[in-house]
Amino acid sequence: MAALATELTQAKRRFALPAEAPVLSCYEAGRDGFWLHRALAAQGIANLVVDSSSIEVNRRRRRAKSDRLDVRKLLTMLLRYATGERRVWHVVHVPTPPEEDRRQLHRELLTTKRDRARVTNRIKGLLAGQGVCLATLARFGTELPAVRTWDGTPLPPALTRRLEREWQKVRHLTTQIRALQAERRALLHTSADPAVRQVRQLLALRAIGLESAWLYVMEFFSWRQFANRREVGGLAGLTPTPYQSGDLQREQGITQAGNRLVRAMAIEIAWAWLRWQPESALARWYNARFGHGSSRVRRIGIVALARKLLVELWRYLETGVVPEGAVLKA
Repeated sequence: MAALATELTQAKRRFALPAEAPVLSCYEAGRDGFWLHRALAAQGIANLVVDSSSIEVNRRRRRAKSDRLDVRKLLTMLLRYATGERRVWHVVHVPTPPEEDRRQLHRELLTTKRDRARVTNRIKGLLAGQGVCLATLARFGTELPAVRTWDGTPLPPALTRRLEREWQKVRHLTTQIRALQAERRALLHTSADPAVRQVRQLLALRAIGLESAWLYVMEFFSWRQFANRREVGGLAGLTPTPYQSGDLQREQGITQAGNRLVRAMAIEIAWAWLRWQPESALARWYNARFGHGSSRVRRIGIVALARKLLVELWRYLETGVVPEGAVLKA
C-alpha cells in the first residue's frame, strides 16, 4: 500500500491536482474477497467492488481480451458511474468484518459434510469395483475384515489398507462435524449477538429448523438492509427474467443472480412449509393455484412460493408479525 500511496502522490503532482483531491477505484468481486476494499478505504480511496457478470461486454463471436483492455473498460465504466449512471453495473454490498466472520461456522460445517460425503462415496465406489455392496457404512471399520469380493475371496491387501485409511478420514470428519454442531448449539443458547437472536426468532416457526434458520440469517438477513420486497427476492435470485422482443414474449426462468445457498434453502423450506404449515395463507394460495397441476407446474409454483415466503420471513424478523395462518412451535 505504500507503493500505491507513492503512485497517487506522483499522479496528483503530474496533473497539478491538490493533495486532497478524491481518488476513485474499483475492482471485480472474486477470490480476493474484501480485504483490498478495506485497505483502499483505509487510505481514503472511494472504492467500489463490482459484480463482474454485470459488466458490459462485446457480443461478437470473437473479441479481443487482455488485461489492458479490461482496465480500460473498468475505467470507462467507473467514469460513467461517477458521473451519475448508477445502473451501469451492479455494486457489491461489502460486509463488515464481524458480518463476514459470522459466515465461517456454517460454511465450514457445510464443506466438512461435503468432504465426508465425498470420502464415503469413494469407499462405496472402491467396494463396488470388487462386486461388494454394503447396506450401510455405520460399522464399516469393524466389518471390513469380514468383507468378501464377488467370488468370496478376501479383499486385496493394498485395497484393504486404502479402505482403512479412507475410513479414518470419515471418522475424523465426523468428529469435526460434531464439534461444529456443538459450537453452534452453544452459540444458539448463550450468544447475545443480534444475528443469533434472529435465528431464535425464526426457529419459533414450524417448518424452520436450525440449519435453515442459521443459514438464512448469517447469509442473508443479518447483514443486509432491504427497502422493499423486490430487493428481497432479487438478492436471492428468485425473481423472474422476462424476455420481450416485438410480438415475442416469454419467461426465461428465475435470474439465479443471488446467493445460491440461500436460493437452494428457500426452495427446501418452501416444500417444508407446505407440509408443516398447511393452514397458512401461503400454503392455501399454492394449493389453490398449483396443487392440481402436473409435477412440472408444481415445481414452477414452488419457486413462487419460496419467493413469497422469503418476503414474509423478512417481514417477520423486521416487525415480529407472524405470517398469516402460520403456527408457532409449542
